[in-house]
Order: sequence, then C-alpha cells, then structure tokens
Amino acid sequence: MPSNFSTQNKQKLIFAGTPEFAAEHLKGLIAAGHEIALVLTQPDARVGRGRKTKPTPVKAVAIEHDIPVLQPESLKNNDEVLDQIKSINPEFMIVVAYGLLIPKAFLDAPVQGCLNVHGSILPRWRGAAPVQRAIESMDAESGVCVMQMDVGLDTGPVRHQINLPIERQTSAELLDQLAVIGVDSLLEVLEAPESFPPVAQPEEGVTYAHKIHKSEKTIDWTLAAKALDAKVRALQPWPSVMVENESYAFKILEAQPAVNGASSEPGTIIAVDAKGIEVAAGDGSERLLIQKIQVSGGKPVNVKDFLNGKPDYFQKGQSLKPSAGENE
Repeated sequence: MPSNFSTQNKQKLIFAGTPEFAAEHLKGLIAAGHEIALVLTQPDARVGRGRKTKPTPVKAVAIEHDIPVLQPESLKNNDEVLDQIKSINPEFMIVVAYGLLIPKAFLDAPVQGCLNVHGSILPRWRGAAPVQRAIESMDAESGVCVMQMDVGLDTGPVRHQINLPIERQTSAELLDQLAVIGVDSLLEVLEAPESFPPVAQPEEGVTYAHKIHKSEKTIDWTLAAKALDAKVRALQPWPSVMVENESYAFKILEAQPAVNGASSEPGTIIAVDAKGIEVAAGDGSERLLIQKIQVSGGKPVNVKDFLNGKPDYFQKGQSLKPSAGENE
C-alpha cells in the first residue's frame, strides 16, 4: 500500500514521537487523512555551540499543521496529560521513537490501545537503538514491526512485520528506508485493524539495543576490518567514529575492508592514495580503507579531494589513534 494513499477508515489518533524517523510517520498519517488530535514529544533540546533550543522534528511537523503539542518530561503519575488523552477519546495512540516510558494507564486510555512502530525484527533488538545495533552486529537484515504495546520494553504482540536486507547502508540510510516501510505498514494496520491480529513474539532470540553513547566513537584497531566497517556505518550520522594523527582529529564517514597484506601494527597507515587511506586492522594483516572524512571544524570530503589540497596531511607509517575530540 503506497504511503501517499488516502485512507477510507479515517480515525482520531494521538501521536507520540520525537526524532525525524517519527516525524516521517506523523507526516504519513496526516497525508492519509487521519485526524491527529494531539501530539506528544520530548522537551525541546539545546543544540549547537550557542546552546539554543530547537523543537523536535515531530513538534515542527505538528506546528506546521496546527496540531496541539504537549512536551512532558515524564508521563509517570502525570494525571494532567492522561486526562487530556481521555477527554479526546482516541481510537489509537501511535508511538514511534518517543523516548519516554508509557505507563499502563496511558496504554489503556485509547479505545484500541497503543500501536508502536519499531525498527527491528522483534524480538531481536528491543530497545532504543535497533537500527544501529543491527548494523554494528553485521546482521543480514533489519525490518519494521507494528506492535500492540504492553507494559514491557518492546515486548508486545506484533501485528505487522516487513523485513529489509542490510547491505552497506549507514544507520541514517537504513532509517530512511525503514521509515517508508513503517509508514506503509502502519497505514495498512489502521485501515483494517481486524486483518492484522496481534501475534505474540517468540520467546527465543531476544536481544536488547542499548542507547548509543558518545563514547562509542572511539576505535579499536584490533577489531576485524569487517567489524570496523560495520561500526563506521552504524555510527552515522552520530556520533561518528573519530581518530587522530599527530596533528588533527577527524571523523571517519566512509570506509570498507580492503585486501589483506603484510602484518603491521593495528592503526598504522599502510598506504595513502586516491583510493583512500589504507590502515592496518585486526591482527595487523587486515586492512580498512578510509574513503571519506571530516576534519574537526571542516566539511565532509572524499579522501581523494582532501589530498588534492593537503597531500602531506597523511603519511605512510603514521599511527591513527582513537580520538576524544568533540562532536558537533
């Protein structure tokens, strides 16, 4: 079912979500003709060096469409928000990457409960960062589940599931693909809920996708080149793997395993040319080819183009060390 279709079963809904992935689902519901009576999203965050407040992507969409917005710091014992939801009497509350725990009283408030769109093949990768952990773990596939929520952490029965192969996507690219699938899946379930009965998740195969932390940007060159490649892609766009040579720190934005060679100290630059920066990894015989970087304070650039302006920036034999440089 294409995401630009107009639903025949228009419903009154409440939407709870925060990041861009969630905002795409809110846009899809609005475009399909559903009535979004209220939006819940996390409080505005302070971003950038000036620490100015910025609305969440979901809030920005809600404001554009004149939808009322609430931004509670917590829903625990929050009778004021609960009473507003009850007064609206929505058919469903749709939850997509909201980021707050939802108490049972809130789950029970809508007529047909709460539906959650989750970016993994449940029960694998329950939790906050399913897409990043799937890529980092070199899973063969990811997917989207539309789940009937219960009080557990992503433990509810699944009503709709679509799988998607993981090839060489970054987390940002895979999230974009899953957002399209997620919107279509959600609209299908809302169009005919009775056609998608809840099915309990398997008891085996449960894993948890813990939140991504800034500290994970550090690199361990003794990991296999394939694992390093996966980590680089998993941590895009944030926090990005960071390394440094004798002079500067930089983000590794694109890399891939290269042909093995003679053993060298992991982290040592083996070659620098138009193809990229070849670095020893794993047991020292493996190679990671860095193809795109971003020097602190600079813009993303292909290594080939970077070397045209600074041919001596990287040298064979240099050691690239983990960096504690700040992320923007």
